[in-house]
Amino acid sequence: MTDLETNTQTEEKELIAEEQPAKKRLFGKKEKKKKTPKQEVIEWILTLGAALVIALLVRQFIFEPVRVDGHSMDDTLANGEVMFVTKFDYQFGGEPERFDVVICHYPGRGSTNFVKRVVGLPGDTVEVKGGYLYVNGVMYEEPYITHRPDYTMNAYTVPEGMYFVLGDNRSNSNDSHLVGPLSRDMIVGHVRCVLLPWGDRRGIE
Repeated sequence: MTDLETNTQTEEKELIAEEQPAKKRLFGKKEKKKKTPKQEVIEWILTLGAALVIALLVRQFIFEPVRVDGHSMDDTLANGEVMFVTKFDYQFGGEPERFDVVICHYPGRGSTNFVKRVVGLPGDTVEVKGGYLYVNGVMYEEPYITHRPDYTMNAYTVPEGMYFVLGDNRSNSNDSHLVGPLSRDMIVGHVRCVLLPWGDRRGIE
């Protein structure tokens, strides 16, 4: 082998050796820089903040678990039960229907939740007599009622844009027969089912 051939081979080996680190830099995985404690804390704060915002948005617009407080809906809903309440159906164009069980707010009571049943839609005439509900002159048996009202309510026409709600335990309910009708924006959720206690879970019609 001539000196010229030996020199050429040596140069080729050196060139290959120089190319290999370059290829690693171009095609190999980059080493991850270790995060500082400060960066890790910021990342955790941002992650928790994002999770909180998502949870609040879901609760405001999609669904929410709500606990029953009181006996105004006996025996449809019992004190202490946890309901599954959807909100998207009312928040995005849907309207409450007669006999929906709903979560609502009252005038002057802020964001306090009340659970009632819609019995009167805008323009309906609502009346309670002899323990029974009349809507537009038609008497409704309401098989879910186990506590018939001991009061009489004269015929009342629900104004446009308003809704009339009553508790299923009629004589023990602070509802529209006392506080008046509710505006549409005060009806915020549709009760779908009971989640807890687990043994009592059931749908709400």
